[in-house]
Amino acid sequence: MQVLMQLFYMGLMACCFLCLYRIGRGPSAPDRTVAIDILGIVIVGFCALLGLVTGRDFYLNVALAWALLSFIGTIALAKFLEGRSFDE
Repeated sequence: MQVLMQLFYMGLMACCFLCLYRIGRGPSAPDRTVAIDILGIVIVGFCALLGLVTGRDFYLNVALAWALLSFIGTIALAKFLEGRSFDE
């Protein structure tokens, strides 16, 4: 079980580095926005995996809050890139 968790951590770290690369070298702003959204999902995965390993539900609460904030931030950034105001 421990080896499986280590593989999950390494996979999530690889996804993290790939997202950071896309954020830094993305050809356009929508590509960077998608990479930021995916990075938020990867962080939620880290929190969920950490909650499973330690057995504490606090990490799952953090994952849920992070997912909600990431979703709201992505929607706001998409509206900004589209040129619409936040009231529409």
